[in-house]
Amino acid sequence: MRKTVIASALIAASAVLPNVATAADATPEHTFTSNVTLASEYIYRGIGQTNRKPAVQGGFDYAHSSGLYLGTWASNVSWLTDGNSTVSNSIEMDFYGGFKGTAGDFSYDVGLLQYFYPGTGYGNNPNTLEGYVSAGYSFLTLKYSHSFSDLFGWVGSKNSGYLDLTANYELVPSVNLVAHVGRQRVAGSTSEGASYTDWKLGVTKDFSGTVLGLSYITTNASSAWYTNLLGKDLGKDRVVLSVTRSF
Repeated sequence: MRKTVIASALIAASAVLPNVATAADATPEHTFTSNVTLASEYIYRGIGQTNRKPAVQGGFDYAHSSGLYLGTWASNVSWLTDGNSTVSNSIEMDFYGGFKGTAGDFSYDVGLLQYFYPGTGYGNNPNTLEGYVSAGYSFLTLKYSHSFSDLFGWVGSKNSGYLDLTANYELVPSVNLVAHVGRQRVAGSTSEGASYTDWKLGVTKDFSGTVLGLSYITTNASSAWYTNLLGKDLGKDRVVLSVTRSF
């Protein structure tokens, strides 16, 4: 009789445990995360932003279980001040929000991103508002970004667009191969010749939340458009090393 009671209790417990595990594994309603990065250089869409000098970067993100999210990110920059003594600026601040979700191996993301450059002495306003939409399948992501304002101070470049395809493929556990190609189209007759394509090939290694990255980046950007006043071609080939910690 005692054995029967024990057996019945074990069966009941086994029926309840899966439900307990499912509840514990459920996505929390509110999630807050942060990250900090030290990089040998800040490269954006293949173009150098810190004149081949190191960058310190970081951000904060909020996500709701419904798929809604908000975030902010910042980095030191020098491209606005390099060779231009009238400009006072040393930081880029990004503010973004949107909605994303998954369905099996498919993912999607749509949102708005405001690039903000606090400072003075600008001839043309570099602050830029973009909308973006992306679709992913397995390790591939296709994304399109569209500017609703002039693009980073180029007069008449409203409605510029950036299309990129990124692959993030796990070679072995915690080691990923990252490959990327993007096409920046700069709108407006005054910016003719400024459009270009960029490529990236790299590898990342995750050490329990600290990610080490090494990548090679190149573009076919015209040196006539992307050489700064200090004589540095910002679209030229370079190798970038980065360390990112997420919390």
